[in-house]
Amino acid sequence: MEDKICVVGLGYVGLPLAMSFARHYEVIGFDVDAKKIEELNSGYDRTGVFNKDDFSIVSKNIKFTNDEKSIGECKIIIVAVPTPITADKKPDLSYLKSASEIVGKNMKRGSIVVFESTTYPGCTEEFCLPILEKESGMKLGDFHIGYSPERINPGDEEHRLENIIKIVAGDIPKTTKILANIYSAITKVYIAPSIKVAEAAKVIENTQRDLNIALFNELAMLFDKLNIDSKAVFDAASTKWNFIRFSPGLVGGHCIPVDPYYLANKAMEVGYIPELILAGRRINENIPKFIATKIIKMLIKEGKSVNNARVVIWGATYKENVPDLRESKVRLLIDELKDFGMDNITLFEPLLNKKEIFGVNNVDTPLKRYYDVVVYAVNHKIFSKYEIKEYLRTRGIVIDIKRVLDKKDLEKSGFVYWGL
Repeated sequence: MEDKICVVGLGYVGLPLAMSFARHYEVIGFDVDAKKIEELNSGYDRTGVFNKDDFSIVSKNIKFTNDEKSIGECKIIIVAVPTPITADKKPDLSYLKSASEIVGKNMKRGSIVVFESTTYPGCTEEFCLPILEKESGMKLGDFHIGYSPERINPGDEEHRLENIIKIVAGDIPKTTKILANIYSAITKVYIAPSIKVAEAAKVIENTQRDLNIALFNELAMLFDKLNIDSKAVFDAASTKWNFIRFSPGLVGGHCIPVDPYYLANKAMEVGYIPELILAGRRINENIPKFIATKIIKMLIKEGKSVNNARVVIWGATYKENVPDLRESKVRLLIDELKDFGMDNITLFEPLLNKKEIFGVNNVDTPLKRYYDVVVYAVNHKIFSKYEIKEYLRTRGIVIDIKRVLDKKDLEKSGFVYWGL
């Protein structure tokens, strides 16, 4: 038990963590999804991060299971489950509650339960701890708790678990020291003075990024009104040494559009109105509607029928090169277009083997010379082998959300280009 680590939740965060620890410790990877466990035991990772060779390297040190009793075999129990938001933008702690109940029922005296899920300051001690105590029949001191926020960035080949700094904090100094020693086996460690500090540090990381993108989204919308190319403005401004460049766009995923609401909700609980945080969220949430409206205006200007226009959206996932649809704003873009009466919408999302996504057909290959509008929404590497203009009809419209296409070439070829 002393040398065993259990990782609860084997998604984009938990699986890389379990695989990394398995190079140094004996690891149990637990997930309630029996199908996922079956896949992992066969050497298949549905997230696409690991292959069979990766699993074979650590096979002697790791066991994947959905048997919750196996949690009790481990001293260190790391919880890495999703923390989404509800439809009304409130923290959804259902996964965290369920995981805490399962861990509490099965952990032994002397265990250390570490939470990695992103949440609001105070959640570990105010929400998770009472559940652990209730389900285990023990009190803090019989077991210990810690927090080490995840910083996994799916699809990012540069910033991986082994070369990022991991924040750790425990309920007492001894716990913190144990966690620092364990995590230092797989990456660099920064010791935070308290669990609340570690929680707050994590939630502001994505809040800051959300606000920075919101500024650039607002500038892009403003410059569009002024008939100024936003990318040209950003290129020019970037020549100043202290100008920090961000890119406007759809803000999706399970972190950036979610975490600010956790902090904002906690702020309002204590009587503080987080005006800037919520303003950033409103701006970013409005981008799908802004783009949809732009498409309608451009179709009308070109004398094309809105209702009969053929639209293909390249990419449906929340970010490039990741087969993950969580909080993808492409869904909202499609909904907005449908609200305008556009029904002939197609998706081209090669990373997902699905015939239908967000209520529209997902094609294996777009039809050439068929579409009135191509919306370049996600910059997957695989798209580099395609020539966008081959799929457009005469005076077809290109909506370049990512600003990576060749504007001059498209316009020279007789197409209508617009970039966010």
